Amino acid sequence: MNKSEREKWVYAAWKAIDTGKWAETMFKALGNRVASRWKFVSFRSKKGREWRGIVDVLAIRKDTSEPSHEGLKRGDLFEIIIIQIKGGKAKLPSPSDIQRLKLVAAYYRAKHIVLYEWEKEKKSQFKIWDGNWELVKAAEIFG
Repeated sequence: MNKSEREKWVYAAWKAIDTGKWAETMFKALGNRVASRWKFVSFRSKKGREWRGIVDVLAIRKDTSEPSHEGLKRGDLFEIIIIQIKGGKAKLPSPSDIQRLKLVAAYYRAKHIVLYEWEKEKKSQFKIWDGNWELVKAAEIFG
């Protein structure tokens, strides 16, 4: 790899990191408009980059419905949504990524698997996995 190719690669890598951060920021901003009771937990590295694992953000709130398990009271349990964020021109999750998301969702009994896509001045959309990616409004997820 010559110097010019390396510079292009380094620029592309930094642009992808920056776009990913912006996508997460936009997700939280839009999500917070309709998700007053939800808390968002990000899983970025100390330097703010993507980190290991299939889940980028976890949304969690207290479940205030009457629990079916004896000995528990209202508010003892949680509702969980797992979220993957794609920024810029990032590809949709692969079939193996979707399988991993489904396994994580089943393990934690997540309410939804959400994909948030953001591309500056072009796209900002929420999708729920229901056998395929279904476009929805944030209020339908977090309402």
